Amino acid sequence: VTNGGKTTLAEKLMKVLPNCDIISQDDFFKPESEVETDERGFKLYDELDALYMDDLVNSIRHWMKNPASSGVVTEQPQNACETLKNTDDIYILIVEGFLLYNYEPLNELWNRRYFLTLPYEECKRRRSTRVYQPADTPGYFDGHVWPMYLKYKNELEDNASNVVYLDGTKSQEELLSYVYSDIIQELKKLRK
Repeated sequence: VTNGGKTTLAEKLMKVLPNCDIISQDDFFKPESEVETDERGFKLYDELDALYMDDLVNSIRHWMKNPASSGVVTEQPQNACETLKNTDDIYILIVEGFLLYNYEPLNELWNRRYFLTLPYEECKRRRSTRVYQPADTPGYFDGHVWPMYLKYKNELEDNASNVVYLDGTKSQEELLSYVYSDIIQELKKLRK
């Protein structure tokens, strides 16, 4: 969901996980001139066609081939739990974005999937506090952003498995704690 805390959570995880890097889907938006406009004049940014998704997939695959050369910080996080000791051979890539699980070529790449949700009113409130380039036009949230969120969320619920839904109204600390613990469990499985 837009303004659900995806980037904040990813950045907090990067600080506490070893050998961790982030790729953000926002870095793959097409220029404004290449984004379609609907009959109401809304730029259709909340659709897969507004993004260079193949470039995103290629960036992830490139990172996976040689994560050690990606420039990832390789120092141990402070207060690392026992599972994270001696993790020189483990690299973690967090890919954060709003349409990641609706693009089939990406679905074979995930070890874990998290989906932040927000109720309509909270999402609209948060969105109204952000400044976008180009700026949201009047009615854009209700006319495009929220309907596209619901469309892609429903599509995800119908087609994807192993998605952990997270309540974006919870505190940043609660979300970080939950996802961090879940990743630690995944690392334990991978180390066996």
